[in-house]
Amino acid sequence: MAKKDHVSETPATQLLKASKVAFTEHPYEYLEHGGALHSAAVLGWNPFAVVKTLIMQDQDAKPLVVLMHGNRKVSTKNLARQIGVKSVSPCAPEVANRHSGYLVGGTSPFATRRTMPVFIESTILELPKILINGGRRGYLVGIDPQVCVNVLGAHPVQCAMAEELS
Repeated sequence: MAKKDHVSETPATQLLKASKVAFTEHPYEYLEHGGALHSAAVLGWNPFAVVKTLIMQDQDAKPLVVLMHGNRKVSTKNLARQIGVKSVSPCAPEVANRHSGYLVGGTSPFATRRTMPVFIESTILELPKILINGGRRGYLVGIDPQVCVNVLGAHPVQCAMAEELS
């Protein structure tokens, strides 16, 4: 399969361009359930700098977005306590797809179908550059992590746990 250097626009890249955000494109061969660890390995990036976009919900089924390091899990207890809700849990894939307008595995925090609060693991903001989903499976964009705060209004939180590798 020939390597593509340019992927057609997505709602996410349209928003980044409209917001005058500089980004690099990083297409890769998508692997079902490969996640951030797979894309990091294929692209030669540290999974700590590959950020996953997780659609979660509180106890009232109100959706929210969590941006987390590719090699970390979200402590839902810590997150719930920090954002002032009783509980937080991951959305079922079909529910996440409905809220975001993207397919799970291709979820970008930019230009989601529904406006949701965005929470970002605070240590992500210390990185010089991150890779984050560009709105399609097998397609990441490289940005300054501060873009998540400036464009999305992301709120820094501390809820990372070490990833349990199976």
